Amino acid sequence: MIAIGCDHGGFNLKCAIMKKLDEMGENYKDFGTYSADSCDYPDIAKKACAAIISGECEKGILICGTGIGMSMAANKIHGIRAAHVTDTFSARVTKEHNDANVICLGERITGVEVALECVEAYLKAEFLGGRHKIRIDKLED
Repeated sequence: MIAIGCDHGGFNLKCAIMKKLDEMGENYKDFGTYSADSCDYPDIAKKACAAIISGECEKGILICGTGIGMSMAANKIHGIRAAHVTDTFSARVTKEHNDANVICLGERITGVEVALECVEAYLKAEFLGGRHKIRIDKLED
């Protein structure tokens, strides 16, 4: 299951991503926000990431205006490896090399079509392990 969440700056992109996830047959849980009314991205990031840490969800997609705030908020949570992505290469490689369990996107800086391609690239990618696992382990030290 995928945890998905956004603040007001990412609401429209979250809706487009959920439609894409439906088309892909992916299960997800929406942690809000549920409108374009102003809210605070750290609150949404905490809820979505808690579901990942607990095992309720396997990975997450967080969206705000730039993706940067969500990335910063998510990375404050022990056990979360969030990557701000703006292209399909970084979306794929952050899973393959960094075993990112969250990607963060920015509605105001990444077009809808590119963002949807990033989501698909991330979800199809698999962690490669090996030398990358050694590096990931050092993040936990």
